Amino acid sequence: MTARHLGRYFKTDGNNLERAYKHHLSGFEGWDQKEHAQDWILLAENFGEKMSIDETMLCDDLVTIFSNKAGKGKHGTLAAAIVGTAVEDVLKILLQVPEEIRRRVEEVTMDFSDSMYSIIRQAFPWATIVIDCFHLMKLCGDGLGEMRMKLKRSAVAEVKRQEREFKKKQAANAKARKKYAETHKPKKSKNGKRLGRPPKRKNQRFTPPKIEIVVNGKKKTETKVELLTHVRYPLMKSREKWTERHKQEMEVLFKLEPKMELAYNLVHRLRSIFKSEITPEEAKPKLDEWCKDVGKSLIRELISVRDTIRQKETEILNYFTGRSTNASAESLNSKIKGFRAQLRGVHDLPFFMYRLTMIFG
Repeated sequence: MTARHLGRYFKTDGNNLERAYKHHLSGFEGWDQKEHAQDWILLAENFGEKMSIDETMLCDDLVTIFSNKAGKGKHGTLAAAIVGTAVEDVLKILLQVPEEIRRRVEEVTMDFSDSMYSIIRQAFPWATIVIDCFHLMKLCGDGLGEMRMKLKRSAVAEVKRQEREFKKKQAANAKARKKYAETHKPKKSKNGKRLGRPPKRKNQRFTPPKIEIVVNGKKKTETKVELLTHVRYPLMKSREKWTERHKQEMEVLFKLEPKMELAYNLVHRLRSIFKSEITPEEAKPKLDEWCKDVGKSLIRELISVRDTIRQKETEILNYFTGRSTNASAESLNSKIKGFRAQLRGVHDLPFFMYRLTMIFG
């Protein structure tokens, strides 16, 4: 709760209450890190065996957050917050921590950031780096999404082409009917009614071709563009999590686009590897086999994922040792964003850093 909220509740000036809290009640003025809090804060006592590194946005700047998993998102979690992501700037601060304290760190989880990798390698060369499998699966999901959007754009272009052809044909038919009417008088029956087929509407609307889908015994129709829109979420899920509608839509999609089915099956195989309770030695041949199959598939969106795996293979395989993830860092990141939203943004970065230290330090 902000000081202004309290001021509104107790019918007092919220601005005065905020200033009084900051300068007199909070202890901010006597904080030993106040001078450099605009650029960085460092809590060496919070360094532990298992750490995480991530980044968040504060005051239009990226801030590198170093956190301790043992803190469980509470006191003792935040170890360092450094404005910027440049390797030199972050290392300059982290290396201020005595080596005997840095030696406590045995494992660091992170995403695929090259700058973070370089920071950990230089500040904690003895530590094991673990790349989160969820970030790898996100890359696969992005690849499937890119394939889906490419097919959707192609389907939209095809519908527009068909509409142009329809309008062109409609204009030609109207011209032919007009010419025919000039040379042929309409025939009428004895009671005065016009004979022959009824004339077509001049403003007949174009209807794109539709696909029939049967869900729970009920027939439904949708265009290919609509189908590619609806399968956005089922593509990211395992087959066992699909609803009946998802199953029917995906079955139709895979019949229309076999390459999409191949890509989905490859991503599902990779997900199954990470879900398996296996050792790094057992996981390596499975990943190698998966990479070979991706190369044979010639799917560009997954080949980029394969190249990433080969580049960071050791760090990805480290996941199978203790199955550590970067979830704690993402959770802390989410809490910081929630706190920032509660304050309607960060207007005073040093004081915000102080409050982070009080909550998570």
